[in-house]
Amino acid sequence: MSDGVDLKELKRRMDGAISAFKSDIASLRTGRASANILDPITVEAYGSRVPLNQVSNISVPEARMLSVSIWDKSMVSAVERAIRESHLGLNPIVDGQNLRIPLPELNEERRKSLVKVAHEYSEKAKVAIRHVRRDGMDTLKKSEKDGVIGQDDSRSLSEKVQKMTDESIADIDRLLADKEKEIMQV
Repeated sequence: MSDGVDLKELKRRMDGAISAFKSDIASLRTGRASANILDPITVEAYGSRVPLNQVSNISVPEARMLSVSIWDKSMVSAVERAIRESHLGLNPIVDGQNLRIPLPELNEERRKSLVKVAHEYSEKAKVAIRHVRRDGMDTLKKSEKDGVIGQDDSRSLSEKVQKMTDESIADIDRLLADKEKEIMQV
């Protein structure tokens, strides 16, 4: 929409935040080990932060074990540090250029820590959605100030933006509740 704000673009950006959240919580496995659990981890490499899978191969040799083969020998300590500091409760074992990561049994404490991580992911997604809303509202205010749209149109569009925001945050809350139930199920 040339006069005001592009609601489809805002919706696309909000949906992007929701899909990023879905992939984040999908990495929180409660059963068999999955290489996806390491997806959110980034490593300080060559002067910037890069995803772990861009400096190594990740495999699942056993049901409760992950294996990370690091390509560059100088990156081993950085990768180990990134995994330890990831709030996933993982303690890698260094074996040359490989890391073996035993996954702890899911006891009550471990389940609660996974729920905390899921809540952190949901808050990150909600903040992203609120940023999209703020961008839309700023665009509306600017369009109204410049005389591109009237006050009534601006109010109507801002209500639509707020409604999209509320629906997106409700989606995140619903996904979080489902994941929390899955994690806490014994």
